[in-house]
Amino acid sequence: ALFGDVLEYEGKFYKVGTVRQEVKDTKVEDDSFYLLTLAAVAKELKRRGLAEAKVFLAVGLPLTRFGAEKNDFIKYLTKNKRVSFKYENESYHIEIDDVAVFPQCYAAVVDKIPAMAKKTLIVDIGSWTIDIMPVINKSPDESKCVTIPKGLITCIRSINEQCVRQLNGEVDESEIQNIMRYGRSDIDDEYFAIIKAEIEGFVDKVYNSIREFGYNLKTTPIIFVGGGAVVMKNFGSHDAKNISYNLDVKANARGYEQLATMGLKSTKRLS
Repeated sequence: ALFGDVLEYEGKFYKVGTVRQEVKDTKVEDDSFYLLTLAAVAKELKRRGLAEAKVFLAVGLPLTRFGAEKNDFIKYLTKNKRVSFKYENESYHIEIDDVAVFPQCYAAVVDKIPAMAKKTLIVDIGSWTIDIMPVINKSPDESKCVTIPKGLITCIRSINEQCVRQLNGEVDESEIQNIMRYGRSDIDDEYFAIIKAEIEGFVDKVYNSIREFGYNLKTTPIIFVGGGAVVMKNFGSHDAKNISYNLDVKANARGYEQLATMGLKSTKRLS
């Protein structure tokens, strides 16, 4: 469709989900996250049959950057109280009522922490970052939390660097994502071999990082979450009883919603 995934905002048009995002130091250094947020709001409103609404945004930041970047992220998302835009040629008018920011990784497992009987390591692999969070006595150990700025985007970038270097051609990012998701493809064998090798290299680096931070890969209960959980499952060489995978790519978002709802109820803003 002509207007599929097209956002119109302040006289400019943006095709959402087609341009490769680069790794950023923070989420506020350009308009990318703001525009993606508008697109996400539009999808949620369409699902509810609404074109106008007061909106409460529940969002997340990398685990170890949460404290330092939280206030800037709130200012960034509330820079315009009232926002009008079009998404897929439908007009939307919203008022940003408030913003709540939560730590990634923690949000993805907030509903499961009460059932964690012993020390467990949560590894959240996202597009931009990898968050490592130990849970001890059913509580995150903030002093041992780590954020590594080498998420799936760095893997995709290295894949195409190798494809260009070895075969003088790039592979569409959506094709790479499908291989990550399903572990197979009918793509040309030479390209597939490069892609598979680079993904396996990425997975090995994740495990090496976990080991370097002092965790035993054979005895520590490890739960992989985020978009990269399926990559670890499909391409990892560690198939031990202590390793599990939460393949729900919306786990963090569901956690933000749960935490925001709890917060609103506690302040009597939601009955």
